[in-house]
Order: sequence, then structure tokens, then C-alpha cells
Amino acid sequence: MSLKCGIVGLPNVGKSTLFNCVSSAKAQAANFPFCTIEPNVGMITVPDERLTKLAEIVHPGRIVPATCEIVDIAGLVKGASKGEGLGNKFLGNIRETDAIIHVLRCFDDENITHVDGTIDPIRDKEIIDTELQLKDLETIEGRLSKQQKVAAAGNKDAKVEVTVLEAYKEALEQGKNARIVEFESKEEQQAARNLFLLTAKPVLYVCNVDEASAKDGNDYSRRVEEIAKEEGAEVLVIAAKTEEDIAGFESYEDKRMFLDELGLEESGVNRLIKKAYSLLDLQTFITAGEMEVKAWTYKRGWKAPQCAGVIHSDFEKGFIRAEVIKYDDYIKYGSEAAVREAGKLGIEGKDYVVQDGDIMHFRFNV
Repeated sequence: MSLKCGIVGLPNVGKSTLFNCVSSAKAQAANFPFCTIEPNVGMITVPDERLTKLAEIVHPGRIVPATCEIVDIAGLVKGASKGEGLGNKFLGNIRETDAIIHVLRCFDDENITHVDGTIDPIRDKEIIDTELQLKDLETIEGRLSKQQKVAAAGNKDAKVEVTVLEAYKEALEQGKNARIVEFESKEEQQAARNLFLLTAKPVLYVCNVDEASAKDGNDYSRRVEEIAKEEGAEVLVIAAKTEEDIAGFESYEDKRMFLDELGLEESGVNRLIKKAYSLLDLQTFITAGEMEVKAWTYKRGWKAPQCAGVIHSDFEKGFIRAEVIKYDDYIKYGSEAAVREAGKLGIEGKDYVVQDGDIMHFRFNV
């Protein structure tokens, strides 16, 4: 499932440093704008403690975690919607992603230049929002005049799209992002999705703070949290430079000791990856056997046959039933046989909505 998150932000806010921490690919992180010109793409491993716990019981040949694609996109500047800097390329790269991780600089450091000279994460957020909103308005105005003519001729689908376009236009002209607009009917929701607007994509605001603020944030990050709450968006506080140091440690023990010193239970990178996975509306089901314990990615709300198709299309075509063990039951009883004996093995049909962490075995016939 090739869903991906794009990391965006103004030049020199810590995007590439963060990207280097979350992916094995190394982006060039230097102190000048447009350091990242071509988007860097990395496959990131989704941390999942459940796989380790299951492996202790099953003793598989290998553990295969879920992965998610992440893209480091060139730093944006004012005027990108008009093609300034690397604007057109930047906006095209964002359009290809499914969700946005928006990095905001929330630290002071005289040695790292800011493209606007001063530190103000709210202004920085608004610069990027404005550029994306202008591009979306351009998309909407281009379609609206055409669809109004088609709707006037009595086309029902065009009438629905005109309603959606007008609602988005009103919000964007007020300087608001498209994601705050909600539609009630399924037809309107589908028409909205088909527009692929930049500001309709789900967003996670990442406040890049100094090491001292890694645990509780600072005044800059608290201002971002207030604004994000109005949008219904999530915020994550992370110290990218510190995360780079953590990533440099070889052993788990050294990483753990460093995190304890900072008062953190989990690295910011792990928290970011989990949030990115959830931002894409992804969940995990698990297969557990002697060969491997493997996490499989699916879209929240999918039914058993669709999830079977993630493993192989034949599983979906010839789906008969799914045998489901809840993760907690597997841990409690200690083996598949014990779960069966306790009567905790669920036999589910084609309408079963798969739950995150389900351990599944599919029966099929092709």
C-alpha cells in the first residue's frame, strides 16, 4: 500500500534533520535555503511492540514490521504559488502525498539563519498555508466556471460539485484551510476527495524545539498548539537535533539512558512515525507463524476480504472466512492452541471489520 507523508516547512526549520532521523535515507542537511531540491524518499519502519511480544511466544524465523513512505520536500518560500523559488515543483510534490507533516521552527539559534530573520512559528505556518490556499483557489476557480455551465444544463453530478467548490472557495477566501469544511452527503464527500486539494490533506504540526524543551515544549510550541486546536489538527513536540544524537547511538541501552536523562518515555521519532501512520488512517493486522511474525498495513474500516487481499489477491477472490485472535488473548493464553481451547478464536465472515492488532488466518479457495 503506497501511501506517503510529505515533510514540509520553510527553509532551515529542521525538515531534513528530521527526515534523516526517521528514515535510513540521508538527506543533505545544510544551513542554506533550497538545500533539498529533489524530494528525498525514505521507507520508514513503524515501531510496534506487539510484534516483539508475539515473537517471544512464537519464536519465528524473522519479524517483519509495517512500513510507511515519507518524503522530504524542498523548503517553500513566499510566492511559491506563483512559481517563486522552487514553488511549482514543491506544490506538485505535495499533491502526490496523502498527508502532510508540517515542521515549524520553535527554537532560537543565532548560528542557523531564518529565511525571514526572526523566529515566529505562527507566521511561518501562515506563509505555507497561504501558498497552499492560493494554489487551491486557482484549482477551484478553474473548475467552478466550467462546472457551473454543466450544472445549468441540468447535470446532477455537476450541481453537487458546484456546491462543494463554492463551499471550499468561501473558506479559502477567508484564509482558512479546506480541511475545516465538512460535507454531509456521500456524493459531496466523494466530489471533495476528487479535487485533491492541498489544504484538504490531513496535517500534523511538528514543533522543532531545543533539547531543554523536548519534554514539555516552550512558548513557541504552545502558541502552535492553540492554533492547531482551532483546526482540529494534532501537534507533536520534537527536538530534531537531539533525535539525531539518539539515532547515532548503537545500543538500545545507550538510547534508553539518553531518553531517561531527558525525561522521555519514547523517542520523538517513534512518536512521529506512529502519528504519521495514524494520520494516513492506517492500521495493522498481524500474521504469526514459525516462519515469521508480520505486520500488514490496511486502511481503517476495511473488511476481512479486503485485508486478505493485502497478502495476495487470490485470498480476496476466494475468501471463505477469517480466523481471528485478539492480541490480548494471544498474550494471555500463550499459544494459538490454548486460545482455541479457551474458545477465544473468532470465526468471521466477509462483513467482519478488521480491528487494529487482530491476529489473522485466512481460509480461501481459488
